[in-house]
Amino acid sequence: MDTDKFNYVYSCDMDINVQLKIGSLEGKREQKSYKALLEDPMLRFSGLYQENCSDLYVTCQVFAEGKPLALPVRTSYKAFSTRWNWNEWLRLPVKYPDLPQSAQVALTVWDIYGPGRAVPVGGTTVTLFGKYGMFRQGMHDLKVWPGVEGDGGEPTTTPGRTSSSLAEDQMGRLAKLTKAHRQGHMVKVDWLDRLTFREIEMINESEKRSSNFMYLMVEFPRVKSNDKEYSIVYYEKDGDDASPVLTSCDIVKVPDPQMGMENLVESKHHKLARSLRSGPSDHDLKPNAATRDQLNIIVSYPPTKQLSSEEQDLVWKFRYYLTTQEKALTKFLKCVNWDLPQEAKQALELLGKWKPMDVEDSLELLSSHFTNPTVRRYAVARLQQADDEDLLMYLLQLVQALKYENFSDIQGGLDPGSKRDSQGLSDDAALDSSQILSGTSGSSTTPQKGKEGADSENLEQDLCTFLISRACKNSTLANYLYWYVIVECEDQDTQQRDPKTHEMYLNVMRRFSQALLKGDKTVRVMRSLLAAQQTFVDRLVQLMKAVQRESGNRKKKTERLQALLADNEKVNLSEIEAIPLPLEPQIRIKGIIPETATLFKSALMPAKLIFKAEDGATYPVIFKHGDDLRQDQLILQIISLMDKLLRKENLDLKLTPYKVLATSTKHGFMQFVQSVPVAEVLATEGNIQSFFRKHAPSEKGPYGISSEVMDTYVKSCAGYCVITYILGVGDRHLDNLLLTKTGKLFHIDFGYILGRDPKPLPPPMKLSKEMVEGMGGMQSEQYQEFRKQCYTAFLHLRRYSNLILNLFSLMVDANIPDIALEPDKTVKKVQDKFRLDLSDEEAVHYMQSLIDESVGALFAAVVEQIHKFAQVGVNNSKHRS
Repeated sequence: MDTDKFNYVYSCDMDINVQLKIGSLEGKREQKSYKALLEDPMLRFSGLYQENCSDLYVTCQVFAEGKPLALPVRTSYKAFSTRWNWNEWLRLPVKYPDLPQSAQVALTVWDIYGPGRAVPVGGTTVTLFGKYGMFRQGMHDLKVWPGVEGDGGEPTTTPGRTSSSLAEDQMGRLAKLTKAHRQGHMVKVDWLDRLTFREIEMINESEKRSSNFMYLMVEFPRVKSNDKEYSIVYYEKDGDDASPVLTSCDIVKVPDPQMGMENLVESKHHKLARSLRSGPSDHDLKPNAATRDQLNIIVSYPPTKQLSSEEQDLVWKFRYYLTTQEKALTKFLKCVNWDLPQEAKQALELLGKWKPMDVEDSLELLSSHFTNPTVRRYAVARLQQADDEDLLMYLLQLVQALKYENFSDIQGGLDPGSKRDSQGLSDDAALDSSQILSGTSGSSTTPQKGKEGADSENLEQDLCTFLISRACKNSTLANYLYWYVIVECEDQDTQQRDPKTHEMYLNVMRRFSQALLKGDKTVRVMRSLLAAQQTFVDRLVQLMKAVQRESGNRKKKTERLQALLADNEKVNLSEIEAIPLPLEPQIRIKGIIPETATLFKSALMPAKLIFKAEDGATYPVIFKHGDDLRQDQLILQIISLMDKLLRKENLDLKLTPYKVLATSTKHGFMQFVQSVPVAEVLATEGNIQSFFRKHAPSEKGPYGISSEVMDTYVKSCAGYCVITYILGVGDRHLDNLLLTKTGKLFHIDFGYILGRDPKPLPPPMKLSKEMVEGMGGMQSEQYQEFRKQCYTAFLHLRRYSNLILNLFSLMVDANIPDIALEPDKTVKKVQDKFRLDLSDEEAVHYMQSLIDESVGALFAAVVEQIHKFAQVGVNNSKHRS
């Protein structure tokens, strides 16, 4: 229930002036005695002796601690006949953040008395915040003290709300009840409320009449946003910052100079526990059953978990016993104090004797937590066991891991005398990174690093040397390595914030260029093809800029795009020497077909371009200019990886991990998949099943739909529900869910990830009513199958959680918007979704409850409707333009 919620806003965030409404003045003014008239004959000309209501006005001034906070404000002139009723909002010259909690407003009613003179009819004072720090709301009847001005002192002599009257009289009691009703603490019954409020008004009227006092009605403003009412709560800016000032002197804090120094007892224990002498005795140590269980628990911790000092000592003590467990190696390396030479020496000796770890686990050793060069080279040596296909899956992260390498080693690998390549074949002279590929260099080989540390592993290569040497052997790896590094070289943000990292990536690109030059003929051809790709992309960017500059609507711009593409003399994009397509280098393209190029409706107007492949086939691609595609690129890489992991477990969920490649921080390619947004399917066909019946009818299949198509639909729904849940993908609506005619459902547009969502209260899984209806409803066999596929996928992916978490931990310093927001929490956000604290059986129950909660999330359906209306509005305005 929304009424149970207390919506509030802090006063320090309301950067607007305080307003107050002066309502009416009730009650009779007492006429002065004849004695007063005799003493001051001018009195009979004052408003007190007029037959109708005299022209009174009200002044209002804010006070705090007895001192005025601002100048007084007064009501404008108004001629009254039968009653005093100003009904006027006064804007006070003070803002909400400037109000202290003790602020009060003093109101004085004035009457004209002779030329240029006024006398106070009466005054009243009311605090702006209640006793619990809430700004007053709604109507208040304030008692007016006759013949005096409103007193802003503390305590005031003219209180508008006296505690005795509040407790005793009818008006105070009814005011309290009315407030409770307004705040939703009572059940609202419309017909009864109307009668009650009328009765309350009558009682208040008679109370005011029988009282000797006059009453001024004032109204405090209400804050509303999106049909919700908010209360203003007193809060000071930075009020939650701890203040070092002591309010009492009972406990005196004395700074301890040894606070930050090492604990000598602990250090001694650490050294004794890990001394070389303990080596031989530790060699044959075997844990008992209880200790073995404890060690197994430590080894199975996720990579993010910090080990306590007791756990570290335990792992160290049984290090020789653990050498047979490859999973235990990262835990052991985390226990080592690398600043102590003796300890580091022991650890590195043991590294060579340990059972070699899996390639997936070695990624953890390349994160920022491991700085020892031998450990990092050990990780690279493990990566050498990975085949090219696996390496491609992790390449995006490995390029990021270069940020944690030794930069001087990377620079040291450069050939002397070629800090800069000389000649530039690139069209765009501004980009020094793209010029690097077009120079000439000497032919000496990259110096080989000497052996360090472990015996059984070849620890010669650092990460940079390894990536370059593998790329020189495989043109697909070379293609992606080039584009991943180019994007880092061109990132203006890194250039300004971290020039050393920027220079490091430039050096990686220089070394890559040199290595390609030194290779045999096929490797040198690879290099010239990469240079040709860069030239092609630069031309494409120039073309898109020209189209964006074109004035007119989308049709005009599309015509301009087609005309420019057709003009091969100037632009040279429709007929070119065959080059690998950067997005998918296995496909060699000969140009773009001009007449098929179109622009999409969205704000940035990305282009759909159809490439001619060398084998005569066509390949449709979306080229976006003005958009940073790195976040989409990461998410699709992870979806693609999850697809491979699930297939490895014999689970094909019919996913569509379309390819995305950022070719700079401002542009990039996306694979185009022929499909229809679910929103459009519903608008044209009415529901998802009608769409399938139209494109894949079958008499024998469920609901008259081909059983293969229905099976694909159910599986793809399950796959994307689990994956978007794990990755915390937000802003899901029926326009970024797409359907193919073969039954595949897939997501596009990953502008919100890791739990960020522009909508309030998003459901934990994106599973809409329409999707469930497409399966045949909640009672159908297909829906039960969908649930089963969800549990299975979730359990399988949980088994690979370490790999996925390691990949995310290598991305924490990447310039990806939703990671850069809270880099330190990135891995934790993903880890929380896996619920590694649950057993497999509990995980299944947890997934069941998530699905039920999401299907029942009616709120999501309401938001979807709002989005739909908004889209209709946008589309209408677009048609008009």
